[in-house]
Amino acid sequence: MGILVLLGLFALCVVIGTPVAFALGMSAVAAFWYEGLPMMVGFQRIISGINVFSLLAIPFFIFAGELMFHGGIAVRLVRFASAAVGAVRGGLGIVNVLSSMLFGGISGSAIADISALGSILVPVMKDKGYDADYAVNVTVTSSIAGIIIPPSHNMIIFSIAAGGGISISQLFMAGVVPGVLMCLCLAAAAYLVAVKRGYQAEKFPGWTALAMAFFGAIPGLLTAVIIVGGVLSGVFTVTESGAFGALYAFVVTLLVYRAITWENFKIAVVSAVRTTSMVMILIACAAAFAYMLTYYRVPTLTVNLLTGITENPILILLMINAVLLLLGMIMDMAALILICTPIFLPVMHSLGIDPLQFGMILLVNLGLGLCTPPVGSCLFVGCAVGKLPMEKAVRTIWPFYTAIFVALMLITFVPAISLTLPGLIGN
Repeated sequence: MGILVLLGLFALCVVIGTPVAFALGMSAVAAFWYEGLPMMVGFQRIISGINVFSLLAIPFFIFAGELMFHGGIAVRLVRFASAAVGAVRGGLGIVNVLSSMLFGGISGSAIADISALGSILVPVMKDKGYDADYAVNVTVTSSIAGIIIPPSHNMIIFSIAAGGGISISQLFMAGVVPGVLMCLCLAAAAYLVAVKRGYQAEKFPGWTALAMAFFGAIPGLLTAVIIVGGVLSGVFTVTESGAFGALYAFVVTLLVYRAITWENFKIAVVSAVRTTSMVMILIACAAAFAYMLTYYRVPTLTVNLLTGITENPILILLMINAVLLLLGMIMDMAALILICTPIFLPVMHSLGIDPLQFGMILLVNLGLGLCTPPVGSCLFVGCAVGKLPMEKAVRTIWPFYTAIFVALMLITFVPAISLTLPGLIGN
């Protein structure tokens, strides 16, 4: 009965529109009360959820992303991507994907990716004769590269949700190949749709223009190199690399690009504080919720349920992917990472799946959920930026969904995609 109190109240709160963080907290406290557990233990669990030093990296990563969003880095990355691949048939679609891969790998945020790149590329694509739905769909689906390609604060959340035993630097490396693979699949889809619709190629600007665009983008690209390289080399901890990355982003946008203004700086600070607050409240409440999940043996019951249905690991993986995809369509990503990791990670252990690979499976699934109705935040933002009704975008987005799904299946059933690079670095 207690488990019904925990999960039933949580489901009810979500259905009536209660913010997920408060839904997690209230359902956990109700379960504590129902079981007669000391309420002090519940509040201690809430506090202990955010009393983790490595979580300090999250506000630094978020602030760095906001600075880059408002500081002109996106414009230079788009310029470089356009010079590099714009001459391909339907090249602006591929430019969009490549720009998302580069900017997402720096900002670590899908929403920042859409806001920064969408506001630049979508109007340009429309002016060049591309349909609005094509421009929005490419922008929305490619934006989730920021979730997978390091540095990503979602990987830090996953590491914490997994009990802190997974190396964040290894997670960073595990995301490189899956992120690039997904972008290649999306670029192929963008090209095929462009050919089918008869979009024309842009003129190649010349090698001199390409070199100038590349050198102009280098200071921004170095942000990701500094953050990830500092962690892998042991020069920085994850938290220190986040702090240094934020400082570097501020210096680049202020002194090198000279694009950040005092007004933009204040907007970046406020936005970073707001996002960080939401994430931290969510993590705190999820810690108490996860404690009650363990108290009710939900991870063990889940393992027994899935293995009771079938012992075929392929079918179990497909079922877990289906569940994650469905949950990703209706709930916030950070909340799902915190809820699903302690439930499904034991299942993955029982199948012999490496936690790094499971992290990539989880992030890609939930990233795809950000692009799907009814609660796809990336889809809503992309349609708002492109001034396109969501219904029209969803009607033609299927080739890009298919591309992400192909990448997801490869990541799920080919462990080397996620594990080779961490293994090489680790050795």
